[in-house]
Amino acid sequence: MDTLGHTKTRVRCGAAASLTVILLLALSGCAAVKVKLGLRVYLAKEQVASMQASLLNGPAIAPGEKSPLVVQFTQPDGKILVTEGKGKGKVLWQDLTVTPSVVSANNKGVLKLAHDPRLSDGKTAHVTITVPSHPDLKAELDIPITYDYNFVSNFSGARGSDGLSGSDGMAGSSGSMGSTDPNNPSAGGNGGNGTNGGDGGDGGNGGNAPAVQVRVTLRPGAHPLLQASVAAAGKTRLYLIDPQGGALTVTANGGPGGSGGRGGRGGAAGSGGIGTPNGSSGLAGSDGRNGSDGLPGRGGSFTVTYDPQVQPYLSIIHLSNSGGPKPVFNEAPVAPLW
Repeated sequence: MDTLGHTKTRVRCGAAASLTVILLLALSGCAAVKVKLGLRVYLAKEQVASMQASLLNGPAIAPGEKSPLVVQFTQPDGKILVTEGKGKGKVLWQDLTVTPSVVSANNKGVLKLAHDPRLSDGKTAHVTITVPSHPDLKAELDIPITYDYNFVSNFSGARGSDGLSGSDGMAGSSGSMGSTDPNNPSAGGNGGNGTNGGDGGDGGNGGNAPAVQVRVTLRPGAHPLLQASVAAAGKTRLYLIDPQGGALTVTANGGPGGSGGRGGRGGAAGSGGIGTPNGSSGLAGSDGRNGSDGLPGRGGSFTVTYDPQVQPYLSIIHLSNSGGPKPVFNEAPVAPLW
């Protein structure tokens, strides 16, 4: 290869190596590396005139829901900087301080409201966002609590365990070499038989769902809401639901059976040795039997007790108990649940 060819090869190899290093550094998650590569910026080194915050999933949040914050910064020249993560920008969350009330916030600006509606009932969530490197900047956001949400309460049985795969059989040994010399012929040795593959293990049966007790009452007012409790297996979950758009789905399906394990492959036959005559090849081992899938578990029973005032809204309560008995509905007075 001429000198020019060697030079081109070195350049290509060097470029490929540099690209690999850049990709590895970018994927490492180190903030300093990302800033060095221009993927992130330090706010302490940027001029910022104003900031504002918003919720990616809308202005409100429901109990049990997560919603990412997005913070936007306007620079004196009109350029916009946005937070990393769901905002898909360059501003590091580590450069901001988020002080939440009613909701909680993680170090990536994702807010979460507790599942238990009693902790937020009648309240408005609030976050204050400050920038330590720019003490004059602050953004505040009031976050209403919404109950217009499709809540899910899952008490389904556990999935059965998957069966173990059978071990593969051993290949048969090759036959010993004979002689093809016409003056001194000898037969080749026979190949060994492959051993059989092991059987796959059977999948475990799915778990049975428990009996579930659902109680629902109406909280009257200018905007009526449904209070619901779902109790099963020693656990009780509470819900506050807006019947104008919200819903509650309760599942108590039997757990699916586990998959049967794969049967092991039979070992290959050993080849006969070369000679006069050639040795016979051995027999291949048989494949193991695949394990049987586990049986699905039984669905749990449902007993729904609802206050007479709830009757017009029963259609927003959805029940699923595949393989279980028909749900039982009882209309009876139900006192406020909290």
